[in-house]
Amino acid sequence: MAHFAKISENNEVLQVLTCDNSVATTEEKGQEWLETHNSWPAHLWIQTSYNTQNNQHKNGGTPFRGNYAGIGHTWDSTNEIFWPPQPYASWVKDIPSASWKSPVGDKPALTEEQISQNTARTHTWGYNWNEETQAWDLMDSGPVSV
Repeated sequence: MAHFAKISENNEVLQVLTCDNSVATTEEKGQEWLETHNSWPAHLWIQTSYNTQNNQHKNGGTPFRGNYAGIGHTWDSTNEIFWPPQPYASWVKDIPSASWKSPVGDKPALTEEQISQNTARTHTWGYNWNEETQAWDLMDSGPVSV
């Protein structure tokens, strides 16, 4: 199945629908079919890939348009990327990875001891973004209950 995002005039994703591959042999043919059957202008249907996230194709194929479109995402026609909502006001778009990045970079890696404790389920270590301090805070949710 081919997937198409219905976008508003403001480039917000309103809906995602499928179209049979026998109909959507090209993006344009899928757009025409969707316009006919949904009364929405063809140029406001943009094809999206169910298998693409953060500009990676989960099956090893070629990534398509950065991310699979979801309701509330935004279509960036300049970079041809579907963007999820911005997680924090300070985060910026990273075009190559089609993802939002904190202003200080990726979250720090856990230590071997923390990883070991997570594996043993005696702790649940992880980092959370703190928008107020613009830093990654190390958190321990405690032991994992079974």
